[in-house]
Amino acid sequence: MNIFLILALAILVIVVLLRFRVPIGPSILAGGLVFWLAEDRTVASLVDAAVTTATLERTYDLLFALYFVMCLEIQLRRSGTLKGMVAALNRIFRSTRVTLSAMPAFLGLLPSVGGARFSAPIVDQASRGATISQESKAAINFWFRHVCEFCSPIIPGMILACSIIGISVSALVVHLAWLAVAAFAIGWLVLIRPLRFEEKKTHEKATPELRRLNALNITLAFAPVLVNVVLMMAFDVSAAVAMGLVVAAMVPVLALARRPVGVKDVFLGALDVKLILNVLCILYFIGLLTSTGVLSEIIDAFVGSALPVPVIVGVTSFVIGVLTGMSQGHVAIMMPIVAGIAPGSLDLAGLALVFGVAGQMVTPTHVCLTITVDYFKSDFFKTLAPVVVMEVLVLAVFSAWYALTAA
Repeated sequence: MNIFLILALAILVIVVLLRFRVPIGPSILAGGLVFWLAEDRTVASLVDAAVTTATLERTYDLLFALYFVMCLEIQLRRSGTLKGMVAALNRIFRSTRVTLSAMPAFLGLLPSVGGARFSAPIVDQASRGATISQESKAAINFWFRHVCEFCSPIIPGMILACSIIGISVSALVVHLAWLAVAAFAIGWLVLIRPLRFEEKKTHEKATPELRRLNALNITLAFAPVLVNVVLMMAFDVSAAVAMGLVVAAMVPVLALARRPVGVKDVFLGALDVKLILNVLCILYFIGLLTSTGVLSEIIDAFVGSALPVPVIVGVTSFVIGVLTGMSQGHVAIMMPIVAGIAPGSLDLAGLALVFGVAGQMVTPTHVCLTITVDYFKSDFFKTLAPVVVMEVLVLAVFSAWYALTAA
C-alpha cells in the first residue's frame, strides 16, 4: 500500500478517536498500530519499539523532568508564590494581556517538556476574573510557550541541529531571531488582542513593604527557572536531575520564607498516572515509527520525487514534526539529510527547523499540547484551531522571506 495512503489512514484513526474523546495517548498509539498492521505485522517490531522506549535515557529524563516540574508547580501554587508573582507583574506591567503573553514566552526558555505545565497555572491565575474560555487559555499557554522554539540557544533541538549540520548555534539564532518576534506578534493579534476584559490596573502606593513582597514573589517564582537553566547549560546536568535538585532546594527555601508546603503533598500530589500513560503511549508510537520503517519510507518517497530541494526539505520536516511532535525527533531525522544536501547551509537548516517546528505545533503527538489540554480541561480541536491559523501565518511570512533572501 502507498505510504501516503497509510499515513492518511493513521491520521484519520487518530482524529476519529479524539473526536470520540478517547485520551490522546491511546489515540496516538492506535495510529501507530495502523502503521504496524500495514507495514510490518511482526511481534519483533512491537518488542523492538518497546525495548527502545524502555531503554532510551530520553524516556526517563522526560518523565522525571515532567514529574518534578509538577512538584515545583505545586510548591509555588500552594505557597501562594504564583498568585503573588502574577499580582506583582500586574502592578509592574499594569496589563493582564502582557502577563498572559510574556510569562509563557519567558518560561518557554526552560528546555524541558514540562515547562508547559509550569506556565499553565500562571496563565490560569492571570486570567482570573476575566471571561476567557478554557480553549483560549490553553491556546495562549501553548502558543506563547513556543515562540522562541527556533531561536533559543538553550533548546536541545537547536543545539542538536547545529551540531549535525556543522554551524554555530549563535549563527542560526541570529538567522531566525526575527521570526520569534513575528510569532509573538501574530500570537498577540490572534489570541490576545481580541480578549475583552477590563484591565486590572492598580494605583496603590508602592510602600517599602509592598516592594519587598513583590521582590520576594518574583524571586521565588523566577529563581527556580533560572537555576534550572544554569544547571543544564553551565554544568551539563540532565533536565530531570536539574529539576529534582531545584524541587529539593525549594523545600527549605519556602520554609525560610515562611511559606512551607508539605513534602508529602508535593511528591504525592504530582503523581498524575493518566498524564504519564499518555506520554508513554506517545513515546511508544515514536518507537513504532522507527521499528516498522515508516519514517525511512516517507523520507525516501519525498527525496525520490522531482520537487525542488527546499520544498522536499520543508514538506518532509513538517510531516516528521507532525509524526513525532518533538523537536529532537524532526531534527535528528532531517538535519543529516540537510547536511548531505547542503553542508553548512544556514538557509536550508533554518527552513528545516521552522517547518519541523510548525509540524510539531499542530499535532497531538506534541507532549506540551497534551499537558496544556489536560490542565485546562479544554476541547482539543477548539484549542488547536487558532494554533493552526497562526502557524499558517508564520509559515507564509517565513516562506516569503526565504524566497526573497535565500542564496
